[in-house]
Amino acid sequence: MISHYFPNGLERYLIGGLLIGSGVALLFLSTGRQGGVSTFFSAAWSWFSQHPFFQQASLRDSRHWRLLYALGLVLGGAVYAGLGLPLAASQLPTWKFAVGGLLIGFGARQGGGCTSGHGICGMASLSAGSLLMVCTFLGTAIVTAQTLSYLGIAP
Repeated sequence: MISHYFPNGLERYLIGGLLIGSGVALLFLSTGRQGGVSTFFSAAWSWFSQHPFFQQASLRDSRHWRLLYALGLVLGGAVYAGLGLPLAASQLPTWKFAVGGLLIGFGARQGGGCTSGHGICGMASLSAGSLLMVCTFLGTAIVTAQTLSYLGIAP
């Protein structure tokens, strides 16, 4: 039954989850900071914009470690590709990625963090707000996918 939901096997998801969880735990144990990617965007703007929102101390004071954190994510992907491990090319057009990225960024700012931030770091810290956000993300995604499938718009 569960293999139906993981047609490529469970191992890659288990290994990926363990690596992500280990990375977040290492960040928290070594710095006391919670990982999260969506705030990087706002923190990066604090270098370029003098708008009061981007000049908040929480963004200015965290932009250096957030830059290193984001570079680590990119480096991880580059190492993976450099090792010649299998890569899957997307069939989606670029404009869909751009629109999706804008919507995700807007939603992440409105929700006080992105799905991975709430799902990995917020849930690990037993945040009731993150639990509520994750339930909202998943519930909305399930209803949307089922509706699109029912209408024949998506598989």
